[in-house]
Amino acid sequence: MIQPVAVVGAGPFGLSTAAHLRAQGIPVRVFGEPMVSWRDNMPAGMLLKSTPVASNIDAPQRGHTLLDYCDVAGIRRLVADEDIIPVETFISYGEWFQQRFVPELERVRVVSVDRNKGGGFELKLDSGELFAARAVAVASGLFGLAHVPGELARAAVDGPTPTGPLSHSSQHHDLSRFAGKELIVVGAGQSALETGVLAAEAGARVRVVARGRGAVAFGAPPWKQPRFRPESPFGRAFSLWALSYYPQPYRYLPAGARHYLVRRVLGPLGAWWLRERFEGRVEVREVARIVRAGAVDGRPLLAVQGHDGRIEELGADHVIAATGYRVDLGAMGFLGHELRTELAVSRGAPVLGAGFRSSIPGLYFTGLPAAASYGPVMRFVCGTEFASPRLARHLAAAHG
Repeated sequence: MIQPVAVVGAGPFGLSTAAHLRAQGIPVRVFGEPMVSWRDNMPAGMLLKSTPVASNIDAPQRGHTLLDYCDVAGIRRLVADEDIIPVETFISYGEWFQQRFVPELERVRVVSVDRNKGGGFELKLDSGELFAARAVAVASGLFGLAHVPGELARAAVDGPTPTGPLSHSSQHHDLSRFAGKELIVVGAGQSALETGVLAAEAGARVRVVARGRGAVAFGAPPWKQPRFRPESPFGRAFSLWALSYYPQPYRYLPAGARHYLVRRVLGPLGAWWLRERFEGRVEVREVARIVRAGAVDGRPLLAVQGHDGRIEELGADHVIAATGYRVDLGAMGFLGHELRTELAVSRGAPVLGAGFRSSIPGLYFTGLPAAASYGPVMRFVCGTEFASPRLARHLAAAHG
């Protein structure tokens, strides 16, 4: 009997990968709760920054797009760049995609992945089952990758928690709990700015603390995009067009350049439609740096250095670190110690070759962990269009 391929994760990249593997005729077992990070770690009322064309989960069959889901569900068609996608709609789209293209999804958690003596892998599930897989595709999304900078983490001795002095933005689904409270949100990206807006609209007094002059900014609306540049899912620019449709050469760049581009391209910037809701409702404090953080009687206190060099202390009832995610194999506890030790990594991310294969034959990574090798497009749902068919073809050729 041919051992199956295991896909760890049931978010957009995991579901898309599984759909392409199934189309190749490869036996596959897929594990996870569908769209769980989107459902549990995104705030209610959130709107996607990405356009509809950048939000399609790829499949080899027709009828898989967000627009197809809108038609099936009988809701307003989301197709133009001006159309804004509620997170609840996107979650429902992902669940519909799963039911249609990955109906055999197993809603269990992978506890561990280790090598077995046969050259493949042994997986243990939280159901207690052990089984062998000939290859594993890791598509665990943002799980375990929330990043809190060291200078902020010191405000929470027991780690970031919603009920402590400091938390991460991914820990809040319902921001109404901050009604009547003073809230500091650290960050300048869409997550920080939208978290601030949603909390303010729920009745909180919000201050966004951002590092750098002019750090808080908003993108241009679609009708103000340059017309004589190539179009991409993220706007009109030659660099965005190249990174969106031709990520293959990206992995041949020097490591320093690759990591820099992942951080900077499509970096911190509020969505054009958020500006009106933000300005006049959320206070902004742009600082040179955060010197330290602590807590007094359970109330957080930030010491910040202004651009004039002076240090000031800012207090609040709670601090939310909207400071993004950082790929760290050490945080992927389900990967066995031997695998994590043997994997070739670059600044915490796996080094991937052709077909998204890691340095360990049969072990693949897709989604955010692949961004350091294939570019910023892997941070976005539309990256499935490039990643999933290539991963499936490589795996079929190598382990068919």
